[in-house]
Amino acid sequence: MPAERLSMREVREILRQKWLLGRSHRQVAKSVGGSAGAVHETVARAKAAGLTCWAAVEGLAPSELEARLYPSTAAAASRPAPDCAWIHRERRRVGVTLELLHLEYLERESGGYGYSQFCEIYRRWLRQRGVSMRQVHRAGEKTFVDYSGKKPCIWDEKTGERIEVELFVAVLGASNFTFAEATRTQRGPDWIGSHTRAFAYFGGVTEATVCDQLKPGVTLACRYEPGLQRTYEEMAEHYGTTVLPARPAHPRDKPKVEVGVQIAQRWILARLRNETHFSVDSLNGRIAELLEELNDRPMRVYKVSRRQLFEQTDRPALRPLPATRFVYGEWSHAKVNVDYHVEAQGHYYSVPHGHLGAEVDVRLAAGTVEVFLDGKRIASHARSFQRGRHSTVPEHMPAAHRAHLEWSPSRIINWAGTIGPRTRALAEAILADRPHPEQGYRSCLGILRLGKRYGDARLEAACDRALAAGARSYRHVDSILKHGLDRAPLPAPADEPARPATTATHENVRGPHYYH
Repeated sequence: MPAERLSMREVREILRQKWLLGRSHRQVAKSVGGSAGAVHETVARAKAAGLTCWAAVEGLAPSELEARLYPSTAAAASRPAPDCAWIHRERRRVGVTLELLHLEYLERESGGYGYSQFCEIYRRWLRQRGVSMRQVHRAGEKTFVDYSGKKPCIWDEKTGERIEVELFVAVLGASNFTFAEATRTQRGPDWIGSHTRAFAYFGGVTEATVCDQLKPGVTLACRYEPGLQRTYEEMAEHYGTTVLPARPAHPRDKPKVEVGVQIAQRWILARLRNETHFSVDSLNGRIAELLEELNDRPMRVYKVSRRQLFEQTDRPALRPLPATRFVYGEWSHAKVNVDYHVEAQGHYYSVPHGHLGAEVDVRLAAGTVEVFLDGKRIASHARSFQRGRHSTVPEHMPAAHRAHLEWSPSRIINWAGTIGPRTRALAEAILADRPHPEQGYRSCLGILRLGKRYGDARLEAACDRALAAGARSYRHVDSILKHGLDRAPLPAPADEPARPATTATHENVRGPHYYH
């Protein structure tokens, strides 16, 4: 018998040439590329199976012909196959081996396969189970992002300490065009910042961004409905892309970046192993040089470089970048207090007073603080890092609070001066008499409003009498006007006593007339 069994196509050809064309064994062997012994064995098997002419063979299907010529093989194929799923489950249990499972299989199926064939069937099942679907990436469709497990490092110039940093990698699906950079951490600002710099490097944005379920991007890890981090979702909206988190523990969902990370490790990190950098900026400068070399190297499969493929496929299909780069901001939840301010990292920011008690969202960026209610911005402030202090916009205050805030000593004195010099003098005296000027605001305002009831002329006369009497309050002026004392002549000043002859007379000596 031949060392390797002939295929049914070759068997049919041998029988056709022998019985239909009448050719010799050697001629048939030369035609089909076999041996004369194989031709003899095939004809003998056909006759033993009751097949003596080409007409009897021509109508048989390949499987039927095989069953007639090789009955032992057909019998073997009819043996009960082992349950490979059961084998796989049982192997997870402690102490269970394939040999033990084969014995249990034979106890159930007495005519079953031998141990070698049993193992081969299980191995074939395992290979089929691990088949991966070939992904086809359209131009401009997806960007794959991830961090490298192997990390670059920088060195502390003063202490000589080795500090590990992160390596961020982004790969375009269609062209394999790659971006890489080092960052201090994997936290939100670095994560978002790397995305914005990757989009700028590509010169556009793909329809979707595929990421692993990392904490800075995904708040709730889930196979079916992962929860996106709000700032990450906001960034995607700003750039007009969609975030598609890969399933947890499924690297085949993002094979492009998995391979991209490996290539970055081999062609970037490996080149950096003997270099010393003292800052992330210095390290990124070197990574940028190596990245250009990587993207310009011809790929073994495509025979062109990543950059050439990028220019042909991805670049024309990328969505344009927005006019402004995304600004990172952190979100928090707050309640508007009774003083119409919300607290954010120890500082208080005002909102319109009509929103007292409202639940709002606060977005803190590097230089600004924004307050949102039902998705609508209701306040914006320059960010302050002074804890316990307030940032208040006058327009957010009630009218009464705003009016009180607008008063100042100079404004009150100027208003009093429009009535008369004695009214101005009394206002100055009241404000100077109080420990704090604001304590005299109410007295002055009350006096000034008396002019609406009694007229400016009477108020001026009343203030003159109050000054002469040494009065410094609203009640005194009101009493003078109420009793008509403003119309009475002022009392004559007392005669100034004669000074002793020894007393020197000079400009610094003031008499009672000065205080009138």
